[in-house]
Amino acid sequence: MTVSATPLDGPLVVLASTRTVLTLPDGSLMLSPATVALSPTTGKIVAVVPEVLPRSLFPPHTAYHDYSPRFLLPGLVDAHVHLNEPGRTEWEGFNTGTKAAASGGVTTVVDMPLNAIPPTTTLAGFKEKLAASQGQCWVDVGFYGGVIPGNADQLLPLVEAGVRGFKGFLIDSGVEEFPAVSSKDIALAMTTLKDTPTTLMFHAEMLPAIADPVGDSVQQSLPPAQPRGELSSYSTFLASRPPTFETCAVEEILSMANLAPQLHLHIVHLSATECIPILRKARQSGINITAETCFHYLGLASDGIEDGDTRHKCCPPIRSQTNQDRLWDEIGDAGGCIKTIVSDHSPCTPELKLLPAHLQTVDPGNVRPQMRHFDSAIDVTLPEEAMDTAKVPAEGQGDFFAAWGGISSVGLGLPILYTRATERAAAGEKAPSIVDIVRMCCQATAMQVGLAHRKGGIKVGMDADICVFDDEDVWTLRACDMRWKNRCSPWEGHTFRGRVQETWLRGQQVFQLGGENAGFNGGKPSWGADIGEEDGVIKSDVGLWKGDIEAAVLLSELSLVHLASLRKGGLIMEDNVSEQLTLLGLSREWSNSHL
Repeated sequence: MTVSATPLDGPLVVLASTRTVLTLPDGSLMLSPATVALSPTTGKIVAVVPEVLPRSLFPPHTAYHDYSPRFLLPGLVDAHVHLNEPGRTEWEGFNTGTKAAASGGVTTVVDMPLNAIPPTTTLAGFKEKLAASQGQCWVDVGFYGGVIPGNADQLLPLVEAGVRGFKGFLIDSGVEEFPAVSSKDIALAMTTLKDTPTTLMFHAEMLPAIADPVGDSVQQSLPPAQPRGELSSYSTFLASRPPTFETCAVEEILSMANLAPQLHLHIVHLSATECIPILRKARQSGINITAETCFHYLGLASDGIEDGDTRHKCCPPIRSQTNQDRLWDEIGDAGGCIKTIVSDHSPCTPELKLLPAHLQTVDPGNVRPQMRHFDSAIDVTLPEEAMDTAKVPAEGQGDFFAAWGGISSVGLGLPILYTRATERAAAGEKAPSIVDIVRMCCQATAMQVGLAHRKGGIKVGMDADICVFDDEDVWTLRACDMRWKNRCSPWEGHTFRGRVQETWLRGQQVFQLGGENAGFNGGKPSWGADIGEEDGVIKSDVGLWKGDIEAAVLLSELSLVHLASLRKGGLIMEDNVSEQLTLLGLSREWSNSHL
């Protein structure tokens, strides 16, 4: 057959690699050579060929990129991020937070309902947050709603407005505008949402039960267990939030699951592995509940945390190396309860971390971690504005109990997971493959927030969100590499294997490592959009464009030519022909006249 050389009526972007993680028609994932055609006009993937086609086969005007042997992966969906805007923009904001996400191959983030003022607990608060996000996002952004005492009447309107799920705390959240819920509040939220296609999520920590069942008065208690030791000692802090805080909360949630048997329940940032058998048993009994864990729980351990280094403070806390090993075992089990891995990016200003003096400076060749990352990508802190360590009283420096709890890491997930997985595999320990990482950080997170039809996979018809990942790039994170607003993170100084080289959002390249404007194309956030249901789809989805159809046909023809030659030469079995045709979306009847 003859392959048409007629120029396509419009733009076409073709990405290829010998190592691409593809989504098959049945939803399973496969590492394969592939050529992927993207439409910058519709923002969709218009064709996928399970082989690397050469540049010479495409019309001259085609934007063709062969990234072999680097990985082509779906853009990550980080389903747990605190962007803090409006209200606490000195902590983070849509611009800098989504810029950090884009630099790490994350093409969709889902913003948590708290730490912004107002929180997303009312329809009015949601609209205010949407307005604040306009024109600022480098990636696509979805939003969660919050469950607090007294807002049950707002939950259904928030579902209708497009929130991707709801979150509540069983213990003090740390901000007064987002109070913890009681058992009565949880029960009311469950019955309100029981017939809706949403997810009800919980920060699952609470003071251990005094009686069974746990009463509301216990859940209203704010402080953790009383510290017994130096406040700057990490072991003192860790002992104040033992695993029983998590197991008691999980059991309390499960005790009410019968109120909404169809409602998806989800435990956010699970840390204590003592929860795993409880959740597994619940799932086996038919309760619709899952859990997530975080990059920091899989990459950091209490054994290596220096006293006073409050950059590591988060809740639930980072636990022992033994606990971390058990988390790795669970995520490697297809039947496990931990289905997703997220960042829980929860930044603040460096002052709120109460770092001791010796952690407030870095090597002369580095950038001070307390510098703010302004939207210009240039630090403009004047000498007289530099953080004065005297502002943090000596007795407060390094206090794990007074410091803000939260870790900055959005955009670091791939390097963290790939590095630790590689190290574990080299040591003969159980470790996820790159396909497993895609399943937990792209496909499953998209499914969790109801976006699996558009996000988290390389497949025809999906959003053209692609990440180029170089697994041979070995690099050390410096403060100047951090794209979020406040360059303060426990990951500073860590060496990683693997780095994101490019990020494509809906067919447009939004980030290129080492490129102009600090790697961000156009120098301004013109690509990202909010993901709601008010208009049903992202605003750039304008339907299938004429050039897309021609592009899909062209790539199908090219692939069939190659497939026919392999079949004729006896290099491919008949069963493989059917598999290849299925992946191309072509019927056997149609192909019989072409092969």
